[in-house]
Amino acid sequence: MMKWALLLCALVVLSECCIRIPLIRGKTARETLMDKGIWEETRQKYPFKPMAKFLQTGDVAVTNDANLAYYAVISIGTPPQFFKVIIDTGSSNLWVPSVNCSSTACQNHTRFNPAKSSTFTWANTSVFVQYGTGNFSGLLAYDNVTVGSISVSHQIFGLSQTEADFFASVVTDGIMGLAFPSISASNATPVFDNMITQGLVNQSLFSIYLSRNPTGSVLTFGGIDSSYYTGQITWIPLSAQTYWQVSMASVRVKGKVAACTGGCQAIVDSGTSLIIGPDSDINNINNLIGATTDQNGDTTVNCSNISNLPAVTFTLSGSSFTLPASAYILQISNVCFSGFSPGSPDFWILGDVFIRQFYVVFNRQNNMIGLAQAVNVSSATNASSAVNECVYTTLGFLLSVCFSLVCVYSGSPILSFLI
Repeated sequence: MMKWALLLCALVVLSECCIRIPLIRGKTARETLMDKGIWEETRQKYPFKPMAKFLQTGDVAVTNDANLAYYAVISIGTPPQFFKVIIDTGSSNLWVPSVNCSSTACQNHTRFNPAKSSTFTWANTSVFVQYGTGNFSGLLAYDNVTVGSISVSHQIFGLSQTEADFFASVVTDGIMGLAFPSISASNATPVFDNMITQGLVNQSLFSIYLSRNPTGSVLTFGGIDSSYYTGQITWIPLSAQTYWQVSMASVRVKGKVAACTGGCQAIVDSGTSLIIGPDSDINNINNLIGATTDQNGDTTVNCSNISNLPAVTFTLSGSSFTLPASAYILQISNVCFSGFSPGSPDFWILGDVFIRQFYVVFNRQNNMIGLAQAVNVSSATNASSAVNECVYTTLGFLLSVCFSLVCVYSGSPILSFLI
């Protein structure tokens, strides 16, 4: 009987692990356009509308966020065709360009070719995607999707046939949404939901660590990696099962309430680069941190004064989460921009500026978000060394159960003592 117990434990050890997907921080569209000297011209033609995907008029919406930088490489089809996709917790659909897309934005991106995949089938359903500055139309289809070492079979995804010109300057090909199925266009099942249904992850959660460096950022499916945070994880219940939405009590600067007076709602969104809030609240925060807005609409601070700027504290579910100035100020070349941007009518978007400061766990099993202070992982080498920590953190309890089983079947007092 003990042999069977040992075999069971071995199988548990082999099956119970979390899958780490490297995220790359590429050059943003803003940086690309600034290098070309056409940023001001482009921003006038394609104004930033951060709320487009939340106040959508089409099936799926994607804003022209020029500061988005983090992406993963996934594959679709058999044999695999590879795509760079934004990891977006603020939407639920997966889409990539199609070979049938003739728009300028599609021409300089990888396009999926259905004829080259033996596992491809059409869904016979169209989809309309609303952008902040335009839209695209496309078709839904099914194929195998591989994310890291996870292969999802018969995953529904969108194939764009037209795209807004702005996306010609974006490094990524498409988007993979990780929000709830309730907001998915055409009721298409999100990738993570299929991972759960098909038994491809051991826990119904994923976690994100974002580094300021080009490498070192990680998306982890099915587990929590203790090497990416310090202290304890604070769990915050969701206030809605649509976006990853939570209740926020206040935003404080210099110890006083500066925004979200009386409480408000906030969405934790990896697909938004900045922290977005109601105009009056954001203007108040920017005034308190000493930021000024120029004629082009850029809100900036003196780069030499960052160390003297106040921290900004968000209160979620009774717990405080503080951003130092080094976290909410974005330096591009010799200009330092505020990470707080207006544009929301009545709720907040806690984007990458917020997420970078914390290790964030998106827990579908208990409908919660977990936040812990992120560590500073400076390179992919450091990050890759954390793989085993992810596995053993998840395995700790299971291993103790397995050893207990061995003790029960062996009757060994020594093993029982060790447990």
